[in-house]
Parts: sequence; C-alpha cells; structure tokens
Amino acid sequence: MALSLSVVLLLGIILIVLIRGKSLKGGPALVAILFGFFLASTGVAPSINKFLNSLADTINNITF
Repeated sequence: MALSLSVVLLLGIILIVLIRGKSLKGGPALVAILFGFFLASTGVAPSINKFLNSLADTINNITF
C-alpha cells in the first residue's frame, strides 16, 4: 500500500510540474488522468500492478 501511495504522489507531482511548465496542457493532462482511472478498473490492472511491484522489488535488491 505504501508503494502505491508513493507512486501516485510522485506521478501527481510530475503531472503538476508538467502542467505548470507548459510542457503539458490541461486537455491532454485530463485525458491522461482519465485513462489511468479507467485503466485501473480493467482486467489488465492486476498485471500492471504485479509488474510494478516486481520492478520495485528488483530496484530494492540492487546493491552497490
């Protein structure tokens, strides 16, 4: 749960920066938000979640 909240917060901050920096206009930003919202309610959402969790675990296991 903490990972999901962190990712949502990070993506929200990036979206705000892009909108304020005029790199992303309001219309495309709204489409991106709605796409993410509706994608989360499809059958592919568990697969995306599983992929992102495995990616986060892989990054977490990297040692220097």
